[in-house]
Amino acid sequence: MPRAVAKGLPAQNPVEVSAGAHGEQPLVAIDKVDTRFLQTLMGYNARRAALSIIELFLERLAPYGLKPVDFSVMSTIQHNPGVTSRQLCATLNLLPPNLVGLIQSLESRGLIERKPHPHDGRAVGLHASEKGQALMVQAEQAASELEIEKTAKLTPAQRKTLLTLLQKIYL
Repeated sequence: MPRAVAKGLPAQNPVEVSAGAHGEQPLVAIDKVDTRFLQTLMGYNARRAALSIIELFLERLAPYGLKPVDFSVMSTIQHNPGVTSRQLCATLNLLPPNLVGLIQSLESRGLIERKPHPHDGRAVGLHASEKGQALMVQAEQAASELEIEKTAKLTPAQRKTLLTLLQKIYL
């Protein structure tokens, strides 16, 4: 019985179903999907891990009205009072046009305030309002708890090592 082979990896549990028409290869049904090659790729693994965490993040942070990018921007503003839009874009790898609407939305919700920059008359510093600060205390606690939950199979040392290794890729 012929076996399906992809790039040198044998198909897992192939079962011949029937011969194809006009002398074509027999049709094969796969009992278990082989993702061994994908599992060797950093991007694939990072994306799968991220999707697993983001799914829970969206659920847990919905009560705060924060999507992942909103949370990142608010957290950065919370921990860096007076940060400029330019600094946010550079730090979070955001495009300026995308940040403009987000900043307007956060400001209209009363979560941030714009204040004159102390050294650059052309720049505006962004600050979390009292409402924004209170929201972020709760949201950051929820984010920390969900990450601990999603990484429960890791020891604290492994969690720290994973963070360090991931940061070596993008920092």
